[in-house]
Amino acid sequence: MFSKACEYGIRASIFIALNSFEGKRVNPKEIASEIDSPVAFTAKILQALVKHKVINSVKGAHGGFEIEKNKINSIKLSDIVDAIDGNTIYEGCGLGLKACDEARPCPMHDKFKTVRDELKTMLESTNLETLALDMKGGDTFLKR
Repeated sequence: MFSKACEYGIRASIFIALNSFEGKRVNPKEIASEIDSPVAFTAKILQALVKHKVINSVKGAHGGFEIEKNKINSIKLSDIVDAIDGNTIYEGCGLGLKACDEARPCPMHDKFKTVRDELKTMLESTNLETLALDMKGGDTFLKR
């Protein structure tokens, strides 16, 4: 459903948020290791997240990536998805057709529209803080 870059972007953001709660900055190698992603690919994803102001990049000896603690609860999953994949996930055809809409629907149009709408609601109502705190509590994980 999400691109691989978007999956990694969500995982990276959760990991960064978790560390930011503890006042730590993390570097691309740490992030890549934790989310099981290639370092160079992770670096590109992180730059997209910085560009869209989802995360912050701090240069220097004690630099790395972080999220301001007071901002973590206001970052929605939809912010991350938009930064990496744009809004195509909310508009695509379930069968991959280029011309599928209300006027000329594909056989799955109405059912897939419901799924897309529910996905959008979930992404817009789930914040990074909730996901990071679930990890901190040991209820969830980022890799096996």
